[in-house]
Amino acid sequence: MKIKNPLDMHLHLRDEAMLKLVAPFSAKDFRAGVIMPNLIPPLTNLEQLRAYKERITSLCENANFTPLMTLFFKDYEAKFLELARAEIFAIKLYPAGITTNSANGVANFDLKNLASTLNAMSELEIPLLVHGETNDFVMDREAKFAPIYEALAQNFPRLKIVMEHITTKTLCDLLEKYENLYATITLHHLLLTLDDVVGGKMQPHLFCKPIAKRYEDKQALCKLAFSGYEKAMFGSDSAPHSKNDKECCGCAAGIFSAPVALSVLAELFSKHSNEANLQKFISDNACAIHKLEFSKEKIITLKEEKWQVPQNYGEVVPFMAGSELKFKVSAT
Repeated sequence: MKIKNPLDMHLHLRDEAMLKLVAPFSAKDFRAGVIMPNLIPPLTNLEQLRAYKERITSLCENANFTPLMTLFFKDYEAKFLELARAEIFAIKLYPAGITTNSANGVANFDLKNLASTLNAMSELEIPLLVHGETNDFVMDREAKFAPIYEALAQNFPRLKIVMEHITTKTLCDLLEKYENLYATITLHHLLLTLDDVVGGKMQPHLFCKPIAKRYEDKQALCKLAFSGYEKAMFGSDSAPHSKNDKECCGCAAGIFSAPVALSVLAELFSKHSNEANLQKFISDNACAIHKLEFSKEKIITLKEEKWQVPQNYGEVVPFMAGSELKFKVSAT
């Protein structure tokens, strides 16, 4: 099985020692990744962004990997966005306090407060990436955010809005309603429900935000992904935390899937779909949506070869640790 220019449209690489540990996994298997800006402090200016991009590229020099950089959403002046346009892929909006390092996110979704920045983004064709959750009951947070997505889509029709890591049938259905709404889907949400996380003993390495939902939600996500639906893209939301931060009281949210993403997707699509739809989900849809082109292509070959996922990579436990997988990345 061969995949052309696989893309990870939602990727956390962290920084410092963690960046050095995890960046090579994504750089080896993917042609590009959309890099999340929720560092401490969050990326809100070009000096920070350039320095972070340099730290990433210095670790991936020989891998033919492009980091697609994002800024953390705030009230930006149009002149700044004009300068930034050539250096950023998108701007990422986090509701305040809803996930890791999002304390400085948006606390008030009155669109009058956001209009200046969103209008400038529309004019400059800068996509808006959104972590769409409210502070309601945890299983309802994404569905409760749907009216905000609708208001954004209706009031800013020229703005390309990506609903990140969707987990509910509600948002799957919303994709059909608005031309300017798109979505990323993770590997783990194609596989997990809440039962897998807390149905027996608590599984801290399966705990993520948005939390895995119900069986009917997983089925809706699988239908979009396996069909090659043109508005859905792969975004791993691979989010590493140290074992100490996962196996503790107050477990951190995040699943580190980068080392296994392509192998598991190859197995899923070989079982439930086909190679052509995997190519769409992992690359072609995103290229069409965002008009992405690469001067140097990257072809990944996956062969049917059993291998066992290590129990850990340094201080991080990967998704599916200890499992035997059927497909292995054999060549780039």
